[in-house]
Amino acid sequence: MPTADLIIDNASILTMDPENPRAEALAIHGNRIMAIGSAASIEPLADHTTKRIDAQGCTVLPGLVEAHMHLFWGGYGLKLLQLAGVKRLDQLAPRLRAYADANPTEGLLICKAADYNLFGDGKHTTRQDLDAALSDRPVMLLSSDHHTAWANTIALEKAGILHGAEMPIGCEVVMADDGTASGELREQFAYAPVLALRTSGGREDLGFAGLDPSVPPTAEEREEDLETLRKGLEYCASFGFTSLHNMDGNFYQLELLRELEERGELICRTEVPFHLTPDKPVSSISDALEMRERFASDRLRSGRIKMFMDGVIDSGTAFMFEPFTDGSTCEALHSAERFNEICIEADKHGLQISVHSIGDAAVRRTLDGYEAARNANGPRDSRHRVEHIEVMHPHDLRRFAELGVIASVQPSHPPLAMDFPRDPWAAMVGEDRLKHAFPDKALRETNVPIAFSSDWPITDINPMRSVKAAMTRPKLSDDCPDNTCTLHEALHAYTAGGAYAGFDEDRLGMLKTGMLADIVVMDCNLETLSIDVIDQAKARTTIVDGKIVWGV
Repeated sequence: MPTADLIIDNASILTMDPENPRAEALAIHGNRIMAIGSAASIEPLADHTTKRIDAQGCTVLPGLVEAHMHLFWGGYGLKLLQLAGVKRLDQLAPRLRAYADANPTEGLLICKAADYNLFGDGKHTTRQDLDAALSDRPVMLLSSDHHTAWANTIALEKAGILHGAEMPIGCEVVMADDGTASGELREQFAYAPVLALRTSGGREDLGFAGLDPSVPPTAEEREEDLETLRKGLEYCASFGFTSLHNMDGNFYQLELLRELEERGELICRTEVPFHLTPDKPVSSISDALEMRERFASDRLRSGRIKMFMDGVIDSGTAFMFEPFTDGSTCEALHSAERFNEICIEADKHGLQISVHSIGDAAVRRTLDGYEAARNANGPRDSRHRVEHIEVMHPHDLRRFAELGVIASVQPSHPPLAMDFPRDPWAAMVGEDRLKHAFPDKALRETNVPIAFSSDWPITDINPMRSVKAAMTRPKLSDDCPDNTCTLHEALHAYTAGGAYAGFDEDRLGMLKTGMLADIVVMDCNLETLSIDVIDQAKARTTIVDGKIVWGV
């Protein structure tokens, strides 16, 4: 037997392997785990060349999988003004002025994580509110969910939408009683004209629409974009993530990631989909097939289609069976006929499909499409995914397991679980539907495969905050079931669950002999921590292919 290149010992290892759930030490040779077990069984594999990591009794896990995130936007967002926790004009104005002074040549001052209740509970943010904070520079505030934005008057004027604009289904430039834009912009196509004002050129946002730059970036711009992705990857690795399921993408983004891979700087395994938007024909699936063929390395690959079925609850753009409590409704972004056709064609070519589905009607239409694909093409291990599942009709629960569908959910999204307030989400849904919201327990009890993620930069990427949110999630009403989970269930969803969602269970997500050596060493023993402070746990060392990519 060869000598170990690296040994991790003095550890509390949670392997996620049901046949050998715990271990004290493991040995790595090359990029694979060569042995795992007791300290005594691993020690003979070492010699004077073997490197060691003393885990100091801390938890060691398979490398974490971020199963739903936006890498380019997340990396770019690290540069922007963060508004999490900001309330009222007197808190916003000084921050915004300082941001403007620090960026004197920026064409658009973009702020992230703006609260829907920024200027008071139940009060809709207007352009006049933002003018009071800063009126002489174009400003745009993005909500945490990125489905709503607010712009000041000068931004709306420069973007040419102060007097409104025609929008595709599901998008809206909200108008005020005086016939001008109120400042609220619902969904991406509504705020895209404002985003076009930014000096960056918006290349970091093109993946959301699956578009490539219309003008080839200069060498300097390309290097800026590479640095944005590099910083995003480093940020992900700092939390123990070794695999990333990106939820937007284009050829440009894949080419940048390949360049990082060639430079030895792609420190997380990254999977990028083709984004099939409502304006693209079904025949554009050919682009997804080209992506799959061109990008298929060990660390960078494609092979999945991403779609949006609806928007979000908070802005009233989710697709629901019954109207929201204010009487409003919103249509799906894809008709049933079109969506079924897409699913049949994509499934026929062996492409995985993941669909953003927030409302109960959106979830059903997505499942209907997956069922249509199975009926047309025959059953296969497709592992199509439903992303988010914020409200689900109980009649659709059994269909997940029957169709082999992955539930891709975010513990940080339920109101009050982490950073999102109860309203406007709960107020829009109404008391009668709250018991069907974020049905994690029902999915788990029906043996539906679950993968956890953050949807970064929509919410904080920190997995331990999400683990705590999953373990402590409060009920939104007395009628709601208990949707909390155990520590081990949460960790499984962030490791083996994510690996399974990515067809990687034969090489990732568990620590066992022969598996790839993607590992995270934590800075504490998670099982001995009080649940009150488990969100303070951090990754100490992140390892990919047997090499330390972050930490010590």
